[in-house]
Amino acid sequence: MTRQDFGPDFVWGTATAAYQIEGAWDADGKEESIWDRFAHTPGKILTGETGDVACDFYRRYAEDLELMSELGFNATRFSLSWPRVFPGNKPNPAGVDYYKSVIDEAFAQGVEPWVTLYHWDLPQRLEDRGGWTHRDTVKRFEEYVDFCTRTFKDVRRWMIFNEPTSFVVLGYALGLHAPGRNAIPRWSNFFSKKGLMDFLAASHHVVLAQASGGRIAKANLPDADIGSTWYFSDVQPMRPQDAAAAARFDAVINRLYFDPAMGKGYPFDAFPALKRIETFFKPGDETAVVANFDFVGMQNYSRDVVKRSWFQPLVWGTLVEPKKRGVQETTEMGWEVYPEGIYRILKRLSGYEAVKKIYVTENGAAFADKVEADGRVHDPKRIAFLQAYIEQVLRAKNEGVPVEGYFVWSFMDNFEWHEGFRPRFGLVYVDYPTQKRTVKDSGLWMQKFLFS
Repeated sequence: MTRQDFGPDFVWGTATAAYQIEGAWDADGKEESIWDRFAHTPGKILTGETGDVACDFYRRYAEDLELMSELGFNATRFSLSWPRVFPGNKPNPAGVDYYKSVIDEAFAQGVEPWVTLYHWDLPQRLEDRGGWTHRDTVKRFEEYVDFCTRTFKDVRRWMIFNEPTSFVVLGYALGLHAPGRNAIPRWSNFFSKKGLMDFLAASHHVVLAQASGGRIAKANLPDADIGSTWYFSDVQPMRPQDAAAAARFDAVINRLYFDPAMGKGYPFDAFPALKRIETFFKPGDETAVVANFDFVGMQNYSRDVVKRSWFQPLVWGTLVEPKKRGVQETTEMGWEVYPEGIYRILKRLSGYEAVKKIYVTENGAAFADKVEADGRVHDPKRIAFLQAYIEQVLRAKNEGVPVEGYFVWSFMDNFEWHEGFRPRFGLVYVDYPTQKRTVKDSGLWMQKFLFS
């Protein structure tokens, strides 16, 4: 397998997110985000750390983009911080100038900027009013999207959201991510009525904002490529009798935020309990959720094997941990290494009539990396992971799947949300006390691959 096998126009990039790398959490007019509040709340981050400084990308972006270019990547996917760009529903000149400088530097380095408008850092002031459970947040998001796409006109590749499944399910149902709403009462494994309805309200409003944000971006930038990104897992039943549980799990993880955008509606067929989301419909919503995106951003790390259970939220089904299935090869996150899963998802997505082209906008693995005595970071497991998954992407492409790019998660080690700084996903090792960057062997492998 060589780079040439993918064709001359295939996009090769890395991905990052504002809160995970920027730092400067309260600098130059930025307002508080839900992740600022969440990380500063004792007990929310497993390691007790925050993203206050993170990788200091806010000040080191030029050297990081130069390194990205040296490694051979021709695209960088990063997010704008809503609280930095548009605090208090008005533009922040310092935040705007910062991102203009990042965009200009990326172009100067020959690395095209691919911008994500929302990578989970909702302004805390909006969460205080209800966050995504409140329909007004859709309107506030539309104003933010309109401003950004009118302001940063040089950017030609835009993504509306990063993984709605993750920030809604983990943030509004399970309480593991900001804003930390746990819809499951301590006395029960079932959703409380209010928790369930808040989760469904947030889900519907996010789906609405996903589509309306796309329409606004396209109206402002008719020649740009507008898409969004979703997390997809290859969901499989543990046994034949677990098929219905797996279908319910698949409905929430893979279909709840994707199918409506593709014009297929909510997945009530697999999970009738979700029909309660219609409580939050207003006239016209059935068509307003449809997004005519130019591309789909597909994100995958592993697969989920599910068995039935009557003691899970909404009776989704129970995940069977890889170790309990006899799986030996897992990442630092405990996720199974399952390269064929990315192929299976790409094939599945290509079956949607509304899918025009696909980019793998995140794929990668965390391992227990360290700088060795020779000054290098030897990470053979990540090299094997990347090679295996990229081969499966090529397999899908060769079979006619319209996949046109691949972004590694992540360019460098960063703040891994509620896990803190312990998991290291990067191609570049970050020594957080000194902020020294060290390209790992996997980064050098990618460099050799990209220049081959």
